[in-house]
Amino acid sequence: MTDRSLRQVIGIVALLNLAYFGIELGAAQSIGSVSLFADSIDFLEDASVNFFIAVAIGWSARNRARAGALLSGVLLVPALAMIWTAWSKIQSPAVPEPALLSVTGAGALVVNLFCALMLARFRHYSGSLTKAAFLSARNDALANVAIITAGLVTAFLWQSAWPDLIVGVGIAVMNADAAREVWHAARRERDAQP
Repeated sequence: MTDRSLRQVIGIVALLNLAYFGIELGAAQSIGSVSLFADSIDFLEDASVNFFIAVAIGWSARNRARAGALLSGVLLVPALAMIWTAWSKIQSPAVPEPALLSVTGAGALVVNLFCALMLARFRHYSGSLTKAAFLSARNDALANVAIITAGLVTAFLWQSAWPDLIVGVGIAVMNADAAREVWHAARRERDAQP
């Protein structure tokens, strides 16, 4: 594995995330979905993180560790956006269109699984930076399964805004946990420096 091949994969992942951010945000706004909004913000955050990683790959281990610590903070942004959106949804609990919720979640799942597969072989290469990219893609794929499930539950079992809202909060919690893991990886990198 080389920095160049990692940089190419990271660039592709960043572009895919940026493209699906626009698709998912449009769907979230059209049906009033908290979980799609949270996931779309996460796609934008992932695109930004991956563009940053592509630049930072050639840096020294100490500077990569510092960048990893910074990225752990960036990973919290979707969680904060989700809290605001969830509060707004609780004030006006409209039921999102379940079919579009599930279809959009399925599209996001395809994008995230493809990104996770591309990143899997690099997840232990170059420390906390590539760990951040892999964890983001993996967590997003899990979130997309939950979004699809929320759409199906809303369509067939419970005509309510709550399945969407619960999944949105779950996405925020996963992002907070990923931020914690990246923070610890960055600290281990920093502590390993002479």
